[in-house]
Amino acid sequence: MTRLTAADFDPEVLKLFDGYVHGRVSRRDFLSRASRYAAGGTTAAALLAQLSPSFAAPLVAPADARLKTRYVDFPSPQGYGKVHGYLAEPAHAKGKLPTILVVHENRGLNPHIEDVTRRVALDGYVAFAPDALYPLGGYPGDEDKARELFPKLDQAKTRADFIAAFHALAALPQGTGKVGVVGFCYGGGIANYLATQLPDLAAAVPFYGMQPPAADVARIRAPLLIHDAGKDERILAGWPAYEAALKANRVDYQHFVYPGVEHGFNNDTTPRYDEAAATLAWGRTMAFFKAKLA
Repeated sequence: MTRLTAADFDPEVLKLFDGYVHGRVSRRDFLSRASRYAAGGTTAAALLAQLSPSFAAPLVAPADARLKTRYVDFPSPQGYGKVHGYLAEPAHAKGKLPTILVVHENRGLNPHIEDVTRRVALDGYVAFAPDALYPLGGYPGDEDKARELFPKLDQAKTRADFIAAFHALAALPQGTGKVGVVGFCYGGGIANYLATQLPDLAAAVPFYGMQPPAADVARIRAPLLIHDAGKDERILAGWPAYEAALKANRVDYQHFVYPGVEHGFNNDTTPRYDEAAATLAWGRTMAFFKAKLA
């Protein structure tokens, strides 16, 4: 079966879907407004199903013998009390390894983010992906239900949980003490946020994430590798102010905009995935971590 890409959809449908994913458009509104673009026997519901994630083909299998994976808890006294997430590490590591915090999109710890965590671990890291939805019962196994749960989180506590996860990784006996963070969409915003809060953070890689307030940029000490999508008007609108603050505070940063691709281009479970851009961005990410966490 031929894989669908963003080019198979009307740009207005992609905009509607982005609004739906980020809670600006309800399911009912999406179906109503997308129906005008449905043709050839395709319904609006079919368009939504085609654009939604499919977790059937992970890049790294959950039972990959090269890795050790498990679910672990870390204390978070300033947050929800406990951080629960997915830990992956090489099965036959020789010596201590750097650690990387993997931060999900606005649906919690779904199978795609677990797959990404395994990919990171295969590159020689201890990788940990918290589930922000754990205080509300955890990722529910359904993207729509997960998206509905997300606004119910107390974001102050959730952010404290991610900070607690950083400190837990820094103290892991199998880790070197150096911690980087990579995040996607909501997680990209968290990666930017953590850079403003953690002077010991070794590296941060936000993928199409909301920028922090300009006033907070002076606190950034970690080097940044920032990936944005060329068609992501919502995120790119915040870039000029962020760039000015980064330059004014002499922050070590690199910023790449991938022309012609959609928000979410790194997520290979949806048609918004762009293989060329994702491959380039991921290669840059792993090289960046290798340089900054060695």
